[in-house]
Amino acid sequence: MHHATPTHGTPATGENPQWWQDTQDIPTIVRAIYECISGPAGAPRDWARFRYLQHPDARSLRTVVDPDGSTHAVVFDVDSYIADVTPYFAATGFFEVEIDQRVERFGQIAHVWSRYEARESLETPVIKRGANSIQLCFEHGRWWVFSTVWDNEREGVAFDLW
Repeated sequence: MHHATPTHGTPATGENPQWWQDTQDIPTIVRAIYECISGPAGAPRDWARFRYLQHPDARSLRTVVDPDGSTHAVVFDVDSYIADVTPYFAATGFFEVEIDQRVERFGQIAHVWSRYEARESLETPVIKRGANSIQLCFEHGRWWVFSTVWDNEREGVAFDLW
């Protein structure tokens, strides 16, 4: 995966200006992530934009609950995440919407707690709630997603950090 390196706070030649704007502040980059993965069943997701938001070495971690109630982590790089979710998105509508956010920033790094609800369409009931823990770094004049870790609420696990 190749990313052009912008200079002096402007998009590099050939970069999509809207994607560049997505990376200029933390709430906007988080909203863009949700936009990339959300859509009706069978609708193509904007994976080019999604890749642009992610650092080339970014990782994602999904918490999986096994039938016996134990949990394990599944870790992805950007392309393996896309490969993993594409069949699901082809068969099922998925709209993940942020319902709350808390940002903690120190220098060039930031952590975002992003609480979400997911639905199969914007008009259907919520199928799950959870939280994304997103780590970002500001370099080359823009924010990059370095890590996204998430878990869903379930019996015995409710988001209560604030």
